[in-house]
Parts: sequence; C-alpha cells; structure tokens
Amino acid sequence: MKVIIVDDEPKAIELIVSYLAHFSKFEIVSTFRNGLKALEFLNTNTVDIIFLDINMPHLSGLSLSKMISSKTSIVFTTAYSEHALESYEVNAIDYLLKPISLDRFSKTITKLTNQKDNSGSSDNTLSGASKTIFIKSGLEIHQVSLDAIEYLQKDGNYINYFVNGKKIMGRQSIAEALSLLNNNFFQIQKSYIINFTKIDSVSSDHVVIGENKIPIGSQFKSFVLNRLK
Repeated sequence: MKVIIVDDEPKAIELIVSYLAHFSKFEIVSTFRNGLKALEFLNTNTVDIIFLDINMPHLSGLSLSKMISSKTSIVFTTAYSEHALESYEVNAIDYLLKPISLDRFSKTITKLTNQKDNSGSSDNTLSGASKTIFIKSGLEIHQVSLDAIEYLQKDGNYINYFVNGKKIMGRQSIAEALSLLNNNFFQIQKSYIINFTKIDSVSSDHVVIGENKIPIGSQFKSFVLNRLK
C-alpha cells in the first residue's frame, strides 16, 4: 500500500517512517512538511494512505483532508487532543495523539489492513474496519461489541464504558478511547462520549440514554446539535 506522510515537524515524520519500516505491506512514496505541497502531489498521484498532521500552517490537515480523494484512507496525527472533535467531520480511519507509541501505531496498522481487506464494502470508515474492541480492566481483557456500548465517562485516569447496563473500567484518556471507536461515537463534554445510536431523546442542554441524563458541554453544543439534526 502506498503511503505519504504530511507533518511540519521533521522528527514526527522520522518517527512514522521508522514505525512503518516494521510493516512490509506499506510503501512510503513521499513525505511533506507543507500541506500545499502535499495537495500538489495528490493532484497528480494516487496513494492508499495519508498520515496527516492536523495543526499545520497555511493549509491545515483538516482542510487538506477535504480536498483529497475519498479512496485515500486518512490517519490524523496531532499533539492536541481537542482536535479529535474536529476530526470526526472527516471519514478518518484513525486518530493518533502525539507522542505516538509503537504499540498504539500497530493498532492503526491493523485497522488499515482490515479496511483494505474489506475494501469491497461501501463503508470505508472505522465502523467498517472494527466491530469489536478490547478493553483491559485490571487483570481482565474484555472484548466488547461497539454496538453494545451506550456511553463512556471519564473518571480521573480511567474511562468507564457502559455496556448493556454494565460498567467496564479501563485506564485510558478521552483521546485514546475516541481512537478506538467508530463514527457513531462523539464527545459531548469533557468527560463524556456517547453512542449516537443509543440516544433516546435530546434537548438543548442534554441527551438521554436509558435512565441517564447526560449534559452537553457549552463548547460542544454547536457540534452536537448539528450532528443530531
């Protein structure tokens, strides 16, 4: 699979290059430190995957992602977790928060490989690439269907997954949790992520899932209400 990397930080590019060297299916055809140069390249060349930094001068990664072929799989990279919300406007296969570990990068490679193996499907988003996730909780590892997750709640250094009335606690950040989920999930305040398909009702300041009334944060309100139209 042909890959390009777009990031204005040379060390960030070097890291992804070094990680991709572990995976023989992936061929790096070019790297760019400027979104405009990457767009110029993509106007005349086709690639399978782009690792794309969100926060870049002149042309942001989000802007660039909306200008390229829908056949190109996008993996966003950024040092700023608040960009996760914006990235859901684009059908990205994954979202990597810097500093990126090889273990976390390997999970992205699995998603990319699964997506390409299932390329006959009309759904090329994360939802088509992964139906279940694994949550490490203490000494146990739980395999959980994405469709069964109702919502997630941040609790200190942990995330509580509410699944069919049960609670599973995993040691994760909000950004790490979002990276595992598909596009049915989005953040509605700093401490909550909800499954769109589980919403029973919504008002201007909260959503209801079962017996749970979850407030919508002020900074997320516009995005949430537009998403729910």
